[in-house]
Amino acid sequence: MIKEIVKDREFLSQPAEPATAADAQVAQDLKDTMESMGGDCACLAANQIGSRKAIIAYEDEKGRINVLFNPRLVAFMKPYDAAEGCLSLEEASQVKRFEICTVAYDVLAGDTLISRSKKLTGWTAEIVQHGIDHCAGKLV
Repeated sequence: MIKEIVKDREFLSQPAEPATAADAQVAQDLKDTMESMGGDCACLAANQIGSRKAIIAYEDEKGRINVLFNPRLVAFMKPYDAAEGCLSLEEASQVKRFEICTVAYDVLAGDTLISRSKKLTGWTAEIVQHGIDHCAGKLV
């Protein structure tokens, strides 16, 4: 279901709760909402659509939407400063990002979550880090 983007700073600043397989509808809502934006959204976190679950969706280099349950940075290198915009906030933020990072996360496999990890670089690494910040309650 397509959801409206949350702009309430108090809600957005609360850390997310761990996601479970029972949160599959939140993941689908993230995908539906991103698809409805016609390419104007690179990454979306569950709190941006009104859920306090630790789930993000992002568009990869091939234009596919990927969903990560409980994403977390486990390794990172090559820091740089970035100016980022956000659908939930009017102003841009200055943040530290890493050009290369490894993210641990869960994926939905039937009725369970399975742990995975992947190495990300460049733009994809940056947008996933943005989503992870949202899960931590950071306003970015």
